[in-house]
Amino acid sequence: MALRLPTRCLRLALKTRNATVVGFMPSRSVSTAPAQASNLPEGIKDDIHREASLSNPDPPSESATAGLVNGHTPYMVATYIRPPPMFEKGEGCYLWDVENRQYLDFTAGIAVNALGHCDPGMSNLLAQQGRTLIHTSNLYHNPWTGELSKLMIDKTRESGSMQATSKAFICNSGSEANEAALKFARKVGKVLDPSGSKYEILSFRNSFHGRTMGSLSATPNPKYQAPFSPMVPGFKYGHFNDIASLPSLITEQTCGVIVEPIQGEGGVNVATPQFLQALRSRCNDVGAVLIFDEIQCGLSRTGTLWAHQHLPESAHPDILTTAKALGNGFPIGATLVNEFVAQKIVTGDHGTTFGGNPLACRLAHYCFSRLSDPELQAGVLAKEKIFRHHFDDLRNRFPDIVKEVRGRGLILGLQLSKDPAPLVTAARERGLLVITCGKDTLRFVPPLIISESEIDEGMGILREAMRVVFQEGEEVVGTDSSGDAQEPRRRTVR
Repeated sequence: MALRLPTRCLRLALKTRNATVVGFMPSRSVSTAPAQASNLPEGIKDDIHREASLSNPDPPSESATAGLVNGHTPYMVATYIRPPPMFEKGEGCYLWDVENRQYLDFTAGIAVNALGHCDPGMSNLLAQQGRTLIHTSNLYHNPWTGELSKLMIDKTRESGSMQATSKAFICNSGSEANEAALKFARKVGKVLDPSGSKYEILSFRNSFHGRTMGSLSATPNPKYQAPFSPMVPGFKYGHFNDIASLPSLITEQTCGVIVEPIQGEGGVNVATPQFLQALRSRCNDVGAVLIFDEIQCGLSRTGTLWAHQHLPESAHPDILTTAKALGNGFPIGATLVNEFVAQKIVTGDHGTTFGGNPLACRLAHYCFSRLSDPELQAGVLAKEKIFRHHFDDLRNRFPDIVKEVRGRGLILGLQLSKDPAPLVTAARERGLLVITCGKDTLRFVPPLIISESEIDEGMGILREAMRVVFQEGEEVVGTDSSGDAQEPRRRTVR
């Protein structure tokens, strides 16, 4: 049940011992009685004025939300620092917190809820399959693992992407999908060179492939790696879009190369077609496996089923990983491979207890069917144009702040010249959820079903938040919203 609370200003006034409002008169007497000054402390008056202008001010420390959070926090490992609201309901492109305040969601659970929150068709299937069969383990057959695998292979080929794809491994998450890909690459290396010297894996700076030890070793960010070093041996790192360095990085000792066609966490950096083609060519030269990590940028987020779809077949990967939107919020991931890889994987080489369970696979079958619809993909490209129109307007209004727009479809990055953390807070307190990535970049990964009016609504909120933060210089508490565990930062942006 939603909780409705008294206004924060009343609580603040009650907490201030000597705060007394004087000179109150009925409205009919206002014209004849002189206005008298309030005795409220300036800080409280500022808070009252500020919150009166906000539709969704963050719940204060004495709110019911904070009480719930404080009651839970002692029992949770502190891997994240979250902003104050607590969400309990979602529908389409909107979320509601426990105090029944509505937020327009431009984050989609970090590019997960592509079909929006609580999609009715998915919800019905969830209930139906939950009453039928949830889990059996991979010791036994179930109808939905194979149905999902076939659908993904068939639709991928039909789309013009990864034409050689032939088999799928179903798991539980993006990090697990990448772990499978890395293991498969190592196995290929062992088969091609039984001496064991073909084991190196190349990834690229500003990439993000996961937090398990293999995928973390492929994520060259000291913030993530340092607390858990040493990393898995054999990983090398190159610079994204640097073609000239590839011959020295990809050698006869290289078993695999993993790359995001569009780096999401790293700043919405788009790989050039020439770079991806050069990767494919060099991998061919030395017999290395090429892995495309499309966990964030795939499944029609760019307006095509896969982000590499525009490449010629000669540049397609050997392995393709996916997750996030595949389950629209239900945990599932997948690793697609061609025959070159599949022939070298035998029984016992890899496995999973929960991966491929009938509940997850039936839901993913529904999601993949929806996301592979050409009409939905055309809508993504149309909505990209609407976002870019709004970005042009922001660049005109804030020429010293807005520096660049990157991305494709509905994975877009707005490069700013200043820290966007206070802007994220200001937008949230006006009813818009948006996240960051890379360095000083706002990331836009809304549900793919978002409407034009919802885009207009959200960008209007963002425009107002930018005015307040960057032109008025209002002091705002900024909490990093990239998914990283960082301390809140308070600063005045001028």
